[in-house]
Amino acid sequence: MAAALRAGRRFLPGSLRSAMQPAAAPAARAAAGDSGWLGSLRFDNLALRSLPVDPSEEPAPRPVPGACFCRARPSPLLNPRLVAWSPPALALLGLEAAAPGERPAREAEAALYFSGNRLLPGSEPAAHCYCGHQFGSFAGQLGDGAAMYLGEVLGPDGERWELQLKGAGLTPFSRQADGRKVLRSSIREFLCSEAMFHLGIPTTRAGTCVTSDSKVVRDIFYDGNPKNERCTVVLRIASTFLRFGSFEIFKPTDEYTGRKGPSVDRNDIRIQMLDYVIGTFYPEIQEAYSDNSIQRNAAFFKEITKRTARLVAEWQCVGFCHGVLNTDNMSIVGLTIDYGPFGFMDRYDPEHICNGSDNTGRYAYNKQPEICKWNLGKLAEALVPELPLEISELILEEEYDAEFEKHYLQKMRKKLGLIQLELEDDKKLVSELLETMHLTGGDFTNIFFLLSSFSVDSDTSRLEDFLEKLVGQCASLEELKVAFKPQMDPRQLSMMLMLAQSNPQLFALIGTKANINKELERIEQFSKLQQLTAADIVSRNQRHWKEWLEKYRVRLQKEVENAGSADVWNTDRVKVMNSNNPKYILRNYIAQNAIEAAENGDFSEVGGCCLHPCRFGTTAGACAQEATSRASYCSKPPLWAAELCVT
Repeated sequence: MAAALRAGRRFLPGSLRSAMQPAAAPAARAAAGDSGWLGSLRFDNLALRSLPVDPSEEPAPRPVPGACFCRARPSPLLNPRLVAWSPPALALLGLEAAAPGERPAREAEAALYFSGNRLLPGSEPAAHCYCGHQFGSFAGQLGDGAAMYLGEVLGPDGERWELQLKGAGLTPFSRQADGRKVLRSSIREFLCSEAMFHLGIPTTRAGTCVTSDSKVVRDIFYDGNPKNERCTVVLRIASTFLRFGSFEIFKPTDEYTGRKGPSVDRNDIRIQMLDYVIGTFYPEIQEAYSDNSIQRNAAFFKEITKRTARLVAEWQCVGFCHGVLNTDNMSIVGLTIDYGPFGFMDRYDPEHICNGSDNTGRYAYNKQPEICKWNLGKLAEALVPELPLEISELILEEEYDAEFEKHYLQKMRKKLGLIQLELEDDKKLVSELLETMHLTGGDFTNIFFLLSSFSVDSDTSRLEDFLEKLVGQCASLEELKVAFKPQMDPRQLSMMLMLAQSNPQLFALIGTKANINKELERIEQFSKLQQLTAADIVSRNQRHWKEWLEKYRVRLQKEVENAGSADVWNTDRVKVMNSNNPKYILRNYIAQNAIEAAENGDFSEVGGCCLHPCRFGTTAGACAQEATSRASYCSKPPLWAAELCVT
């Protein structure tokens, strides 16, 4: 569950107590009609025909052995109403955009059916069974505790799209939870799914966001003061929501946690799953290796390894942090999936942690590539014996790092406008750019976007003007003091240091060396900042950027020398850079503004501005009019944004 902290107000996941509410009022049902617009959806639920479904319809939390799905039923909500919808996502299903006169009826219809209050003809609600390694430890059975498969819809060109409601109520996998999501976490998922699509990053999609008058209790502060929040449901769309953890249901008892998958010794189901996944989502592999299952499975594992490596490279190039890269949050077809405590970096920090509950930094920005490789290793283990481990491990070692580095460098060259030549020193140039960003506290998104206006000529006045703009995107003294403010009480830190010396075993249970070292570094940096003035910071930043820009200029001059026309080259360079360096990203404070407006009944920030395709991922030229209406969204974040914490 995602939540946020603004200016000292904590929003954290709380106790999960059920608050079931009655169905929609008759007036709402009448307004929606009888699935006229949505009745055109063509369901063909291949997954339920291809994989074993648990015969029991018992909704209570329970183990689900020997099955990939179990039947479920959405729990009705009181007075569902549409917060926002995404016409591009709904168009995948063949649902055309509404004309102005049709909009009220279609909104009511979407609210009725995509809240789960009524089922569409052909829909077969079910919950998917999966396991997962969470923060490095095997957690046993997990499954769709707050999501429901509705069925698969055939799009206008024959594509198959799985529909899923997130937050639709109890399933057998809800454990002690209530199967509900609230407005703030749902808005974040809805917005980021579509923002990532506009950034060109493989992702699940979000079709609608529907809230209600039904409430659930969340103890936001964990302080015994619970709060009622609105139940909200997101319609998610993807080719499939199967994940690495889908194959971990066969895992025998884990030697560390003592947990096991619910379908141990059911290799027959593992074979069914492989047949279904490869035949449906990798048909070219199925066709090429139809007579040799080991070769087929190896080709499949190689492909998902490369897709995952490319996906993470895309994340790194826009500063996106997933936050919870457990094996159950990794897509079997290489999509970004399960948006919870995600975050886009503002100030560049390679060790940035977007998830406030990630105490060890396992899923920090710079750890994402290696963590996804680790997760692929767990998928490899889950495919045994249908793919021997010695084969998959060799594939992983040979393919993952090479594919990641190749795709990352290709993308970074485009972000820097290096379109003529591919030189060995380009990797070093990128590394030095990121180091300069780190030293100066540069805004990751805005500095990349600014670089397209850098001139190759050596005109001193133009360089000074550019430097002023560049330094304006670096952290001020005030911002750095907020960033490096010590987080531990001095007495607590002193006690921890003494404990580390006197009782290392006990210290290991309550703290980590890395956390202590980070706090000591923070104290040192904060102390240094007390001795500096704002002018000192500006002067230091100018010096660092002058050094890097000279190296960048030399590299660009090599591009010019290799180009037929300097003017044509520059036009092409700027075009490539603007298409790879977004002006707008979904920063946490932008999402928080939309959430706070929605909680006060104003959905316009969610359904309008925040979903405008110009807002996320399009070029500067396309953004001219939009920029005038919300210029602040492409500026450095306000100071209060540094206090936002998602968990």
